[in-house]
Amino acid sequence: MLGSWRSHADYRNFVLQRLGGCHSNPLSPEHEYFPIVAKLFIFDLDPLKDILAERYSFTGRPATNQPEIMRIFILMQHLKKPISRWNSTLKSNFILRTACGLTKNDIPDISSIYAFNYRVTGKEQRPRLRSFKRRPKYKFKKGEKLPPKHPNITRRLADRLSTGRRFRDPLAESINSLLALAIKQSYSNGLIGDRVNVSGDGTCMETGASPYGKKTCGCKSKGVFDCDCPREFSDPSANWGWDSHNEHPFYGYSGYFLSTYDNTHKVDLPLYLRIVDAKRHDSVSALVSIAEFYDRYPQLSIGAFISDSASDNQATYELLDEWGINSVIALGKPIKGNNKYPVPIDNHNAIPICPSGHRMVYSGDGVTRPRSKWRCPRVMGKAEKGSGCDTCSSSSYGRTVYTKPSWDLRIFCRIPRGTDGWKKLMNSRTASERVNNRILNDYGIGNTRRRGKKRIAFATLMAAINIHLDAQLKIQMSEYNARSNISTA
Repeated sequence: MLGSWRSHADYRNFVLQRLGGCHSNPLSPEHEYFPIVAKLFIFDLDPLKDILAERYSFTGRPATNQPEIMRIFILMQHLKKPISRWNSTLKSNFILRTACGLTKNDIPDISSIYAFNYRVTGKEQRPRLRSFKRRPKYKFKKGEKLPPKHPNITRRLADRLSTGRRFRDPLAESINSLLALAIKQSYSNGLIGDRVNVSGDGTCMETGASPYGKKTCGCKSKGVFDCDCPREFSDPSANWGWDSHNEHPFYGYSGYFLSTYDNTHKVDLPLYLRIVDAKRHDSVSALVSIAEFYDRYPQLSIGAFISDSASDNQATYELLDEWGINSVIALGKPIKGNNKYPVPIDNHNAIPICPSGHRMVYSGDGVTRPRSKWRCPRVMGKAEKGSGCDTCSSSSYGRTVYTKPSWDLRIFCRIPRGTDGWKKLMNSRTASERVNNRILNDYGIGNTRRRGKKRIAFATLMAAINIHLDAQLKIQMSEYNARSNISTA
């Protein structure tokens, strides 16, 4: 059961009493520990109690120091230190343990810290036997991504999402419920407005587990060293994917994060986190993530969804238009058509002209793709054979031309492509890349030796919370400096 809970006001009084008498005040901007102490000092964890309460039973030994353990995880991710070193670190460092709200006598042991992690994400899968998959030999061009596993998957997903169906992921729901604490605090500080432009991007997250597993068969004793027998894997849910940026396969998971950029304070903020299969295409993750973010924050209006060409599919455009969201998505590689013969277009009414000089005949719209079909006027009985017919198509069906209609949301989106407004929004997509870089590199998730989807997801959550607290601290410091300049003047 959940034990006593120290309120945020009592925590701040505790920190002020303990650190206020220090010779060099850690709450002063000049102190070396100021960034992390200030971040923990401003983060209100009172709403966390309601989130954790449903994860504990009403019987048993009370779990204590839960908000303090949450601060330990934030502090640990800030300094990029493993859990195994934290008991000794807190015992030897008065400022750090005080910033977490602890004294030397009530520092939680390692088992309590791990238990808190399990309460949030659930326990990892135990090592188990599964078939051995060798390192794939992908052959893709530079920047080319692994294609979707199932054809037309985005269309099927969009149709289900438009009817209200959702694809629940307990892990994603759990970590995003905690991330919401930081998001709501950023919202109250003015870092997130009522209308936000959301950018999405995927990233590769390697696991610390070995992709080769541990052999349990007796082939080695028989002189067979290169067998494909089932092996024991310490991270059984990890698999192989393709890193299009570095152009090599990787073993682990894919992360898909939604982010936003605050132009006033020049900060990038993560809004939604999802850890998925390494082979999952970004177009699939984008649809599911947008739907869940759309439901989780009804008070926020999504102005535009900004993405690279991974989300360039008709189903995504139509679903965003149905929800009233502007789509700012880069076009993918064009489909190579049969452009053997040039076709002039009548600019007055956008009708193709055949080589004989006659207007081609409209023959309906496409079923699978939004396009208008135009056929040879001679075959359709609308014109006599002309001099240009000898150099036209030799098919008895006649020459066929396709044009894009005005209702094609992919080409004629709400914000016209190439305009200054469209370019400005597309430039803000780099916010998602900067957030990915901060999570992977600044907070060390990319170099971690963690194994297991849930542990990686929890560490990603702590990194995302740190990013929000960094932005909130930046705002408070700018206000403090402004007040100091006014008083000095």
